[in-house]
Amino acid sequence: MDFFERSSSWNYGAMKNFHRISEPVKRHVRQVYWTVAMALIVSAVGVYAHMLLNIGGLLTTFGFLGCSFALMNTSSSYAAQGKRWNWLMAAAFCEGASLGNFVGAVIEFDPSILVTAFVATVAVFASFSGAALLAKRREFMFLGGILASATSSMLTLHVLSSFFGGAALMFEVELYGGLLLVVGYVIFDTQLIIERAERGDMDHIKHALDLFVDFVGIFVRVLYILTRKAAERESREKRRNRQRHSSRY
Repeated sequence: MDFFERSSSWNYGAMKNFHRISEPVKRHVRQVYWTVAMALIVSAVGVYAHMLLNIGGLLTTFGFLGCSFALMNTSSSYAAQGKRWNWLMAAAFCEGASLGNFVGAVIEFDPSILVTAFVATVAVFASFSGAALLAKRREFMFLGGILASATSSMLTLHVLSSFFGGAALMFEVELYGGLLLVVGYVIFDTQLIIERAERGDMDHIKHALDLFVDFVGIFVRVLYILTRKAAERESREKRRNRQRHSSRY
């Protein structure tokens, strides 16, 4: 199939056609996305709680890690689903509270940036996760090794930069390279969820945690990039205005 034949098959009907995925897996994927949406709502509540009570910080960061660890180590039996759901929502709340300072600063600077970043994140997440759903089974599973190697390399470079300098350059690599990595993980995790579900692993809570972490990773980076661009644009405008004002005298 050449490029034009492949492109012509991508229509609305094709987007609704998940014939490669069995019906039970379709229901599982819908349940995973719904659970991710609920976790994002609870995370937003965590952000708001921090803005009211100033609860975010190192404690909530460890709280997220602790709740995630508890979720992963709690039995996935039907009887334990309520407990695992609570662990997931607690982790989402802690993650939101941990981001409260950053989100609050962006809101004070320009609230529209927050909306733009969220919409952009939803678009990116939906596009790449949807692409993984529409692709052939295991087509992107090879990304796992590449992503793990890239993550390991980035961590190594981060450590080296702290000893040999280049921290500013490393920050840019982590920002933009990290964004590409997280987008890659969205594709990989989506196909991994499908593959596990096809083999009988219907743990929608654990799978939702994976995609929730991916979504937040994209959102934080997009929000920072947009805020920095807006701050640089405002700084240039102020500089121009000062130059115009000084030229008059």
